[in-house]
Amino acid sequence: MTDADNKAGDEGGNDSNYLSESTSLGSWLGSTDHKRIAWLYMVAITLFFFVGGAAATLIRLDLVTPQGDLMTADTYNRLFTAHGVIMVWLFLIPSIPSVLGNFLVPLMIGARDMAFPRLNLASWYLYLAGGTLTLGAMVAGGVDTGWTFYTPFSTMFSNSHVVLTLAGVFVTGFSSILTGLNIIVTTHTLRAPGMTWMRLPLFVWASYGTSLILVLATPVLAMTLCLVALERLAHIGIFDPALGGDPLLFQHLFWFYSHPAVYIMILPAMGVASEIIPCFARRPVFGYRAMAWAIVGIASLGFLVWGHHMFVSGQSYRASVTFSLLSFLVAVPSAIKVFNWTATLYKGRIRLAAPMLYALGFVGLFTIGGLTGLVLAALALDVHLTDTYFVIAHFHYIMVGGAVMAYLGGLHFWWPKITGRLYPETWARIAAVVIFIGFNLTFFPQFLLGFEGMPRRYHAYPPEYQVLNILSSAGGSILAIGYLMPLVYLMHSLFRAPRAPANPWHATGLEWQTPSPPPTRNFAHPPRVRRDAYDYDPVTGQESPQ
Repeated sequence: MTDADNKAGDEGGNDSNYLSESTSLGSWLGSTDHKRIAWLYMVAITLFFFVGGAAATLIRLDLVTPQGDLMTADTYNRLFTAHGVIMVWLFLIPSIPSVLGNFLVPLMIGARDMAFPRLNLASWYLYLAGGTLTLGAMVAGGVDTGWTFYTPFSTMFSNSHVVLTLAGVFVTGFSSILTGLNIIVTTHTLRAPGMTWMRLPLFVWASYGTSLILVLATPVLAMTLCLVALERLAHIGIFDPALGGDPLLFQHLFWFYSHPAVYIMILPAMGVASEIIPCFARRPVFGYRAMAWAIVGIASLGFLVWGHHMFVSGQSYRASVTFSLLSFLVAVPSAIKVFNWTATLYKGRIRLAAPMLYALGFVGLFTIGGLTGLVLAALALDVHLTDTYFVIAHFHYIMVGGAVMAYLGGLHFWWPKITGRLYPETWARIAAVVIFIGFNLTFFPQFLLGFEGMPRRYHAYPPEYQVLNILSSAGGSILAIGYLMPLVYLMHSLFRAPRAPANPWHATGLEWQTPSPPPTRNFAHPPRVRRDAYDYDPVTGQESPQ
């Protein structure tokens, strides 16, 4: 993408890399380098991921027997709420934008840093403060409302730590807004000469679309959480019908944010897949413009489909039909991306390296999640499947099978660039396969449980559902092992692995024109972009000549 004599920093010049500077704790906690801030996010997010995963493990252990022998119903309620709150608000939403987006967006567009470096650091401190408040609520006794905080239960009946949990999520939301604002301004103002909008890597497009959703939708969530806390503390009639409120108002406000939030979680994952697949297929991405506009379409249409979460809430039939049609419509740009990834693979020189295995797993699992989403968008089927394990399976195929698979794929793809170290490829491939098998064994039986009518949020169930629950719990144990494996070998690679070259995958993109790890200021000389993204030669599969 750049002139050869503009290769950033001529292997770094005299500029030390960001990892070789002062390693004191204070230098890290006060750093405004976007790469170090990405590391701070990565450490915190990994911690929250495994705390949320531990809660999921206990849930699956309790569901092995129909009686739910491991814990009481109240403890189970607090445990699945902790799992949902931590995984959604503290892992899934910030993971790719705050870790990979923070590290990569400036590098990919030829910038030296984010547009607002201090604001970037402030966003991490807000995230840490929000996460600490949320974990504090869990340690103090937890909350039993579910991660959606539905009223009137959250405002009237729950005797758990609702307000403290809401405060944690509220503060974390401001972190997301600052991250989104930074990415938007950085993309608009700091692109290298020649980096036009139609030369942007698709990961940048996805990060930009996600940031627009973060900035526009998160304030609605913040307002909604404040109203819940206000009603709970001051008994003002907002959602409580006994006080003249409307409980459905909460659902409208909450899902107006939370359905676009699905795309906050999945759009960056799509961007990651769009970087990995062309690299390991050695082909230009098929239909680049269609892929870019599909991201814009998903980000826009995502604001129009919140009502499909409310088909059984009593909303008008006309509203339900409208939201159903819009839900089918939003599947079109998602389908464009799946078809274009498939076309990119067609006749490619495919190399099944670990990042590619994760990307292919993402495409397969996301496709299943998307197709089952169309099932839930159909009015008659949704009435039967609402609040069953079918919904849980669909959600996890999108969020865990999609977002987490892509996050791990991106982490493996850019790990040599982030750390300057390689990792054991064989172990990475094994982990990708173990995660894929464990995930399907965990969640595919839940489609069958939901179709047979097993409701979610219950820790006791009829005995006829036990076999499928045992399969699901066995899959969960395999999945847990799969998630622990990358933690072990990636941590080991930081100290024992061989050093990585600047471009171990022979990929296109400005980030691969810098040393590994990159210099502190990214580029010693401003790069000039002269070619399109993913400019692989269609015959040889190598990077096209200048």
